[in-house]
Amino acid sequence: MMSIDILKETGALLEGHFLLSSGRHSNRYAQNAKLLQYPDKAAQVLSAVTEQIKDLEIDLLVGPAMGGIIVAYELGRQLGKRAIFTERENNVMTLRRGFEIHPGERVLITEDVVTTGKSSMETARVIEEAGGTVLGIACIVDRSKGEAPLQVYSAMQMDIDTYAPEECPFCKQGIPVVKPGSRKF
Repeated sequence: MMSIDILKETGALLEGHFLLSSGRHSNRYAQNAKLLQYPDKAAQVLSAVTEQIKDLEIDLLVGPAMGGIIVAYELGRQLGKRAIFTERENNVMTLRRGFEIHPGERVLITEDVVTTGKSSMETARVIEEAGGTVLGIACIVDRSKGEAPLQVYSAMQMDIDTYAPEECPFCKQGIPVVKPGSRKF
């Protein structure tokens, strides 16, 4: 079964009016938490990513909370590698819980969805400050349209229209916006 079919089957592909973590609006949203609640389906989708990254000589997978945690864990499980996560403290991405990135470690950032790469770049800063080397981003859905700041390895690419709030056709129609992500504005 193709990854997009699994997203639909698990209810992860949403239609409506959404506020993205970038501040832009969209008519579709990949709520990958709906996929990740099924470990067998998540493993199947992420195996496509594992195939792309298996030769990268990865030491560590780091997923920004919330979306990248389970992705890091599952890719780590498939690759036999250590997996940790970053999280925001006072709205700044950081390592907590005793997690460490050792100097010289080759690190792959993991995400559920990549659109602008903002969370990934916050995590890249943490990795680089600890002396690690960032290899790129592994994700379920790549929405970046090739504009992500790092190399992206994904199970699928989705071209979803986004709008600045002042140009959003759904706002103009008075359709309420839903904020499904975890980032605070």
